[in-house]
Order: sequence, then structure tokens, then C-alpha cells
Amino acid sequence: MIRSMDLTRVVLGAALLSLLLLTFLVVLWSTQRGMLYFPDDRAVPPAASVLAGAEDVAFTTEDGLLLRGWFVPARAPAVAAVLVLNGNAGNRSDRAPLAGALSREGLAVLLFDYRGYGGNPGSATETGLLRDARAAAEYLATRTDTSRIAYFGESLGAAVAVALAAERPPLALILRSPFTSLADIGRHHYPYLPVHPLLLQDTYGSIERIGTLRAPLLVIAGERDRIVPAAFSRRLYDAAAEPKRYVAVPGADHNGGALLSGEIVISETVRFVRERAGRGASPPQSRP
Repeated sequence: MIRSMDLTRVVLGAALLSLLLLTFLVVLWSTQRGMLYFPDDRAVPPAASVLAGAEDVAFTTEDGLLLRGWFVPARAPAVAAVLVLNGNAGNRSDRAPLAGALSREGLAVLLFDYRGYGGNPGSATETGLLRDARAAAEYLATRTDTSRIAYFGESLGAAVAVALAAERPPLALILRSPFTSLADIGRHHYPYLPVHPLLLQDTYGSIERIGTLRAPLLVIAGERDRIVPAAFSRRLYDAAAEPKRYVAVPGADHNGGALLSGEIVISETVRFVRERAGRGASPPQSRP
């Protein structure tokens, strides 16, 4: 029979353990976005100083935030336009090599920064980034034929692109280093933490949406990606409907040049978009 003093110790120990666990979960909940989003506070230079012919542009989100970006017109005969959805770090100037290469191949490009990035107001959340993507797509539709807009999402931006494509199907959907869900990738990197969708403020559950999409899909993955291992990208690809194409970039890591704007990424993206645009009835018309 447990003595009264022993029982008291057990109860107090259990209460202390529960309090510590609750404190840990509260800290995890309140700090998790700081582990996910890395806003870049560097000044963004004028567009034309980085890319010839590029324009500084701005547009407003549905919740009233003014976002800034760059519109890069096609330098070859226009084929289509590409909306670039960034990953979780840096700003639009880091995507200039990608935009310049696509522009030279006949693809107009819209680079922009999410809320909280690149000097834009607000703080990043999953809901907020989707609102930003909607506003960017609406702006790009004022500059080109809406049926000739492709989405290019990188890493976290791939999840944003999937969510946007579920609402507004694009000409083509290009996902570079996509993952299945934030919980999956979180468990991979933090196996000692209780990473579960119910404990996440932002979930980015692309695996739940990808099978419903009917946009032609191109998935590009780095064979040696240490942030989003190729297995996650492949699993998302396998869950998608046809038509689709999977490209593995040999030896490429997540933030290496081969995945940021390398020859394979550019050539496969241009080829995929051109194939889809070539099935349309009329060429895209650039709008002032």
C-alpha cells in the first residue's frame, strides 16, 4: 500500500512533468515560424540595375498589403510568362539569374517577395503567402495572356504553387525541390521533436492537394539535396496525375547553383513550358 507521502511525491512529480511538457509545447508553438521563415532585410536594388529591361512593380493583396516585385519581359519572341514563387529565404534579387535565363528563352517572368520579405510589410504565414501568390498571379494576368501563365515554385514556394494551382490552374506547374508536407520534412530534420500537423501553425500539405490538380507537372529534384531529400519530391510526384515529368539533377544540393539556375533547370523548364504553350491556339500578347 502506497504511503501518503509517496503518493504526494508521485502526484507532484507527474504535475511537474506535465508543466514542463506544456511549457515545451508552448515554446515550440510560439517559435516555430522563426524556424521556418527567414526574411531577408537586405535592400533590394532597382530592377533595371540587375536585369536589362526589367521593371519595378507593385500590387496589393486582398488584405491590403502593398507588395513589390520585378517584371522581366521576354527578350526573345514571347512564348509565355512565369510566376516565380520563392523559397523561405533571400529575396527576389537572388532569383535574378533564373529570371534572366528564362527571359532570354522567350519567357516573361514576375519575381516578387512575400509579406515580410524584400522590404515588404507584414509577417509570413501559410495563409498570407497564398494571398500574396494570388495577388501576384492577378497582377501578372494584367501583363500577359492568362492562359499562358506557368508557376515555378521552389522548395517552400513549391507548396505555395501547389495551393495556388488548386485555385487557379496554370499553363504548367514547375516544382523545384518540393516536399510532401511540412510535418514530413520536419520529422526528417527534427526526429526528437513532436512534429505533428496538430502542433503546427503552418502545414503546407501539398500531398493532400497534388492528386486533385490537372495542370501539367514538372518536378525537378537534386540528387544530393540535404534540405529536401529527393525522396520527398519523388513521393509528391508519384501522387500526382498525368501529364507529368520528373527530372533529377545529378549531384545537386538544395542551394547550389545547379538547382537555383543551372542548365538542367533552365532547359527543362523552358522545354516544358514551350510544349504546353505550343498547344494553344494563339501566341501570348504582352500588355502594357
